[in-house]
Amino acid sequence: MTFEVHAQGAVHVFDCFACAIHRMAPICEHCRVQIIGQGVEVEGHWFCGGHCARAEGKVGIVDHV
Repeated sequence: MTFEVHAQGAVHVFDCFACAIHRMAPICEHCRVQIIGQGVEVEGHWFCGGHCARAEGKVGIVDHV
C-alpha cells in the first residue's frame, strides 16, 4: 500500500513513513540533523532548535519546553 504526500505543488509517493521522512524532512542548517517534529524556521532557514539558530547568529529565538 502506498500513500501520497502533496507538498509545494509536487506529489510524492511512498510505501513507508521512514522513506517519507528521509525524503521530506528539512535539514538543520547548523548541525545537519534531519528535523523530525518541531523545528525553528528563521528568515527562511531551518534549524532543529533555538540553540542551533542562535549559533548561526539568529536573535530572539526561544525554545519552549
